[in-house]
Amino acid sequence: MRATVTIDSKNLNELLYETKARSKASAVNEAITVYLRQRKIEKIKSLKGKLDFIADLDDLRHRER
Repeated sequence: MRATVTIDSKNLNELLYETKARSKASAVNEAITVYLRQRKIEKIKSLKGKLDFIADLDDLRHRER
């Protein structure tokens, strides 16, 4: 999908340097992918202590498939 976005040239140059990407598009795509992955990880971490897990490790190991 094509989109027109205004990005600060300093940030874009730093992004290109850090990602070692060959094009601006691939650098931006990589940055978006990394950002979304981090957000998903944060959401999973926020669930710590909020879910009840009652299965026993031995039950999980020996459960019939």
